Amino acid sequence: MDDWRRARLTAVVYDVGVEHERIGRIGGRLLWGADLDRYYRDIDDLRTLVDGCRVLDVPCGGGIAFRGLPEDGSYRYAALDLSPVMLRRSRANAARHGLREIEFVQASATALPYREGGFDLCLSYFGLHCFPAPAAALAEMARVLRPGGRLRGSSVVRGSGRRQDMVISLFRRIGVFGTGGTADDLSSWLAAAGLDEISVERDGAVAFFSARRSPAPHSTG
Repeated sequence: MDDWRRARLTAVVYDVGVEHERIGRIGGRLLWGADLDRYYRDIDDLRTLVDGCRVLDVPCGGGIAFRGLPEDGSYRYAALDLSPVMLRRSRANAARHGLREIEFVQASATALPYREGGFDLCLSYFGLHCFPAPAAALAEMARVLRPGGRLRGSSVVRGSGRRQDMVISLFRRIGVFGTGGTADDLSSWLAAAGLDEISVERDGAVAFFSARRSPAPHSTG
């Protein structure tokens, strides 16, 4: 969204809200009725990345996922965001963690500048609800995954309760959130993108999702 491309205050406030676990947990409860411990555990699981793994983080935000990356290893990590403010923050965050091999790219999630099948893992934490075309963004993420590659992330969704839906409507009106959808919509978008092994689990207004790009069919000769 153009607001994310231009707005510094919006980007920084949003980023700080998830970067600091204590603030993130409180905000998750107050705004969305959700326990964000799963989100932070998912980031910690990045320490198990195997050598040679190719990872795309979209949108990378301020680089909160960097805290989970192994300090050494031969993985490839691409951090992509539309906002130059977020990219500056993520570069600074990478420097604080001593991470020098991250590729930073400013681009739209609906037009990823990568070839098909170039990544083993795609991460999309708390950004999908900000996109004007979330289904198209998921289709792009699926495209750049290799057959058998994995997608996992989190998103705010509608349909968990009147109060949460009112907050989402407010954020949409001020340009912070995009089209958005329900947990069922998210499942449908993932399936339409050609993904399988789809899991969408909602906690309050937060949906944690994972899926796999369907492996290429075996040739029958």
